Amino acid sequence: MTKAIKLTLTEDEAEIIVDALEADMEGYLESAKEARGNANREDVKTFSEAAERIGALINKVRALLD
Repeated sequence: MTKAIKLTLTEDEAEIIVDALEADMEGYLESAKEARGNANREDVKTFSEAAERIGALINKVRALLD
């Protein structure tokens, strides 16, 4: 298991992180789409999993903002 950390942020800082994560997630989704077009299943899996993990983190941060 990975070590948990505590981080104190302002709401603005958390929104900046969410925005950056969304941009990163879009890049992974685009890479997965390209990999699908190239019939590269392993890359599709890798990029899709990364996008899912980023999405989960976005949801976790957003939940703290609500």
